[in-house]
Amino acid sequence: MKDMACRSLLLKLERRGYLVLPPRKAPSVNHFRNRSISDIEHDSSIIAASLSTIRPVKISLVQTSADKALFSCLLNRYHYLGYKGIVGENLKYLVFGVDGRPLGCFLFGSAAWKTESRDNYIGWDSKTRQQNLHYVTNNMRFLILPWVKVPHLASHILSQVVRRISDDWQVKYHHPIHLLETFVDLSRFKGTCYQAANWLHVGRTKGRTRNDRNHCCSVPVKAVYLYPLQREFRSILCKCRGQ
Repeated sequence: MKDMACRSLLLKLERRGYLVLPPRKAPSVNHFRNRSISDIEHDSSIIAASLSTIRPVKISLVQTSADKALFSCLLNRYHYLGYKGIVGENLKYLVFGVDGRPLGCFLFGSAAWKTESRDNYIGWDSKTRQQNLHYVTNNMRFLILPWVKVPHLASHILSQVVRRISDDWQVKYHHPIHLLETFVDLSRFKGTCYQAANWLHVGRTKGRTRNDRNHCCSVPVKAVYLYPLQREFRSILCKCRGQ
């Protein structure tokens, strides 16, 4: 029992970024980990520095097969939700320091189909939401690697990516993005980096899955954060086709 408790504590400390454990020989406690994704060799020595010493930070759109392999490996191994194939429109980013070492990664994908606090904030009815949901993207994964100890790095990266994501989306999918959303698991995080990067906290989820028609499937409550990319985002997102 003592060994199990010790192991649980070490894994918890690793997930929170206080230490980096050697590669595990036993199965990971991350039940979401995809066993079909290969591990890619990478330097996991501690990076403890001020933000100014690792700048300029490079945010790279994942396009090559090598970057795709590294991206999926890092998310699968170090993010508590792991990584699986993404269906629909999405963009993936890797973040590198000035020395070329990876610092973290982002994944943006399809927006949540229906979220009361978001929809009320925008002013959406059901019909308008269905028509314009593709102009919203969800920051589905955000990972700072556990050995990276750089204060303010997360909010700095968030501030950088919001400046380019709509243009990147336009190039890949031929339409812009007008609003970003994310959902912060309040049982694990406080959303501090999103707050520091000026994302707006607009409410909380109700702790139910999208398929929970009988209100019996409980999931962690999440804080809903939004980031408008234009001042007139409401008028754009509330415009119906044919008007």
